[in-house]
This record gives sequence, structure tokens and C-alpha cells, in this order.
Amino acid sequence: MKASQFEFRYRMWIGFLIYFLGFWAPWERFGRSSGAISTTWLELSGELGRVLPLETASLIVTVLAILLLAAAASLRTWGTAYLGASIVTSGAMHAHTIMAAGPYRYVRNPLYLGSFLSQLAVAVLMPPSGAIFFVIASFLQILRLVLGEEAYLTAQQGQPYLEYKARVARFLPSATPRVSASTAVPNWSLAMVSETFYIALLACFLVLAWRYNAQLLIQAVIVCFGASLVARALFVKQAG
Repeated sequence: MKASQFEFRYRMWIGFLIYFLGFWAPWERFGRSSGAISTTWLELSGELGRVLPLETASLIVTVLAILLLAAAASLRTWGTAYLGASIVTSGAMHAHTIMAAGPYRYVRNPLYLGSFLSQLAVAVLMPPSGAIFFVIASFLQILRLVLGEEAYLTAQQGQPYLEYKARVARFLPSATPRVSASTAVPNWSLAMVSETFYIALLACFLVLAWRYNAQLLIQAVIVCFGASLVARALFVKQAG
């Protein structure tokens, strides 16, 4: 079930395709009469509105999405600061050393965990069936990538990685560090550039979510993705 080298190399574009299908949800549009398609945001608010005032229900869904994005941006930036932006954006797997610093002392895959938390938040902007597809497809992609990396690291690092793997959980962070800290030094500035998408996405939700306009936030997601591509290109140019 592990990802192929092709999947790892083009993981960003495969993820983009999953995003696109989640938002578009073509299975809901074909054969359907014209009219607006509901969003998961609206549907969740409506369900909570059965037991709470609708305004309160909408506020809960909005705050939850923002909290997920805040956790995602924090995890991604923290993890990238220690692992290195060049490795995070690389199309190849790396196994020079076992990263046991920063968030990697608490959870083995803080970057993938952060990605999934952000995907849960963004899913509220999608049609319900699109959100279900998006969350499942995103998790399966992440799981395949993780299994591929684990196999690679086991082959390259051997017993030291197996010991680290046995002590630190794959996705569920521990409350306390599970391994001793390494000597890795974080690079926060490059990490923030590398994680432009997640930081910008959080900023957009913080500013715009209170308008309860899903279409506006969808446009913001597109802008954030474009900004991340520009930041990525500038980083690659600078690194080169």
C-alpha cells in the first residue's frame, strides 16, 4: 500500500487534484438541475442548529475550522523548521539522519498530520459528498506516502530508525517527548516561506470566515495555493 516514487515526487500535484475533485464534486453536478450546491459548512451548521441557535452553530463550525488550521500551520512550520525546507519540498526521499528534534520528539509525521488537519478544515467549504471524498482520498494519499517513507527509512537507517519508530507514534502526538533531543537547529524564516500555503490559509480564515461566505473563502484557498507556488519557486531559485 506504500506510495511509489512517482507518487512521492508528484505528491503536491496529486494532492491538488484531490482538492479540485473535492471542490468540484462532479458526481453531484452531472444530471442535476441548475441551482446552488450546499457546502459542508452549511450542512454541519444546520445539523448543530437542531439543538443550538443557528448563529451559535455556525460560530462553532467556523471556530473549529480555524483551530484546525492554526494547529496545521503550527505543526507544519515547526516541523519544516527542523527538518529543513529543502527536504520538505524535495521530490526525493532523504535518510541522512533520523530527525529527533522539535515536533519529531512527539510524533513521527508532524508535517503529514498538519496537512490532514488543514484538509479537515478546508473540507467545510466543499459539497458534503465532495468533502467525504476529499477527506478519505487525502488520508489514503498521506498513509501511502508515510508507508513509503517508513520502508525507505527502515532500509536506509535500519535498527536506529526501528527503535525511533517503536517509541514515537505515527500520527497521534504524545503529551511528552518520547526521545532525547538531537542537535538540529531550526530555520524559522525558511520554514515560514516553505509553509506559505498553510500560514496564508489560516490568515484568510481568520479575516474572512466571519462573513460566512464560502465562495469568498474558496477564492482565498486558490489565492493561497498560487502564493505558495510563487514562494516555492523563489525558494528553489534562492537555493539554486
